[in-house]
Amino acid sequence: MITVHLAEKLDYLLREQGRPWVPASGDRFVIPGRDLDQVFVVAEMTIEVEELPSGWHIRFNGTTEWALDSIAASDVLWIPWEHQLRELLGHRFVSLTHRAESYVVLTSDRVETTADDAETAYALAILAASP
Repeated sequence: MITVHLAEKLDYLLREQGRPWVPASGDRFVIPGRDLDQVFVVAEMTIEVEELPSGWHIRFNGTTEWALDSIAASDVLWIPWEHQLRELLGHRFVSLTHRAESYVVLTSDRVETTADDAETAYALAILAASP
């Protein structure tokens, strides 16, 4: 899983590019600034998403211990999965290889990013490929 710091950089980049996160079933997220050291997963019945005129909202069903009924999707931080990061990289993705305890992502502009896990290597590639 990518770090919160890396997810924040990615979130900023995607918003700047006009590609904000649209929550979907199975997506991971954290709630920054609420002293919740927990990763949540959008799952039907327990954590649902709803599109309102004001934007996307995430509803917590039966989760009184978090003292939340709902929160705007813009107030949470998406932690993308490996396949989502690969999709974000899009046509620029060439390969993912495993070399000596590291993962290396190669992009079409011949940039290589290396990390201890594939998700971080993909996220770094997205950031490196951006203007």
